[in-house]
Amino acid sequence: MAATEPTHRIGPPLTGGERETLRAYLDFHRATLAMKCDGLTDEELRLQASPPSTLSLLGLVRHMAEVERHWFRRTVGGADVPHLWSDKRDFQAAYDASGSTRAEAFAAWEAEVEHSRAVEAAAESLDVTAHVVKWEEDASLRMLMLHMIHEYARHNGHADFLREAIDGTTGA
Repeated sequence: MAATEPTHRIGPPLTGGERETLRAYLDFHRATLAMKCDGLTDEELRLQASPPSTLSLLGLVRHMAEVERHWFRRTVGGADVPHLWSDKRDFQAAYDASGSTRAEAFAAWEAEVEHSRAVEAAAESLDVTAHVVKWEEDASLRMLMLHMIHEYARHNGHADFLREAIDGTTGA
């Protein structure tokens, strides 16, 4: 087994303001993805559990680093930063974790999460808008945070199946 500290996850508040609740749900889902990877070796994290899919837990971590980078640094923050794992702007390249390690993937993901938190915290309000090229429209920070919660929730469902196939661990 890999030597990692267990992930600490805090549930979202049952009462609270909109921004606080969105932040908490996003962090809850970030922690859920990390929990699904707790205690696994690099080899286990790279296991592709559902052929013909090449999806792995490590690939999900890499993908979410790319997604965080895209929505918060590029879209909301306006930064001109390259993709982490592709020089062709290919989001799918992140899924190929065949040569990746926990250290490499988690360092990138954790750095992007910190950038995301800083971009969100610096925004004046949830009503701040940014142009989304793919959608050809502007979207609010509120919408983008909800989109990120959805993205994590969907991929955490994949992570559930991947983890169960590795060692039988179930549950969030």
